[in-house]
Amino acid sequence: MPPETRAVADAAETGATVVITHRVRHGHQPDYEAWIDEIGPVCRAAPGHLDWQIIRPVAGLTSTYTVVIRFDSRRNLESWMSSPERNRLIAKVRPILSTDDDFFIRTGLDFWFAPEGARARLPVRWRQFIITWSVIYPLVLGVPLLVTPVLRAAGLPRTPFVDTLVATGVIVGLMIYVVMPRYTRLVHRWLFK
Repeated sequence: MPPETRAVADAAETGATVVITHRVRHGHQPDYEAWIDEIGPVCRAAPGHLDWQIIRPVAGLTSTYTVVIRFDSRRNLESWMSSPERNRLIAKVRPILSTDDDFFIRTGLDFWFAPEGARARLPVRWRQFIITWSVIYPLVLGVPLLVTPVLRAAGLPRTPFVDTLVATGVIVGLMIYVVMPRYTRLVHRWLFK
C-alpha cells in the first residue's frame, strides 16, 4: 500500500469525533456564547485538533447547543476531554446548563452510524461500508452535474480544482447534515441486525 493511501486509512481508523450536547437555562444564551468564545481557542490549541463546529439552538424553540469536535486520534481527543483546562471551563459553565455536560465519542466514520445515546452499539464495518458507498456513489455522480452549471452561471471559468473543491464541499455537507442522519434512520433495522 502506498504511503499516502496508508496515511488516509490510518487517519480514518484513528481519527475521533466528540458530539457534545449542552442545554442552556432560559435567558443564559449570551453567557453561553461568551463561554464558547473562551473555550473555543483553548480547544483549537489542543494537540491533534482538526475541526470545531457549533450547531446553535433555534431561537424560541430550543435551548440546545450541539458542539462537534474532531481530533486526529482518539488519544488526543480523550486527552482534551479530560484536560484540566476543559474541566475548569466545564465547571465554570455548569451553573447555566439545565443538564450535565453530555457527550459521546466516535472514531473514524462511526459517528454517522451511532444511534442517539453514548452507549449505543455500532453496526459491523461492512454494513457501514455498504451504506456509505450507497450514499456517496449517487452524490458523486449527481452533485457535479448540478454544481458546475451554477459555477459557470456565476461567471467562474472552468477550473477542475475549483469545480472539484465546490462539488466535494457540497457532497460532504449533504452527507453530514442531510443524507446520513435520515438514511441511517431509514435503514436502521438492517444496519443493526
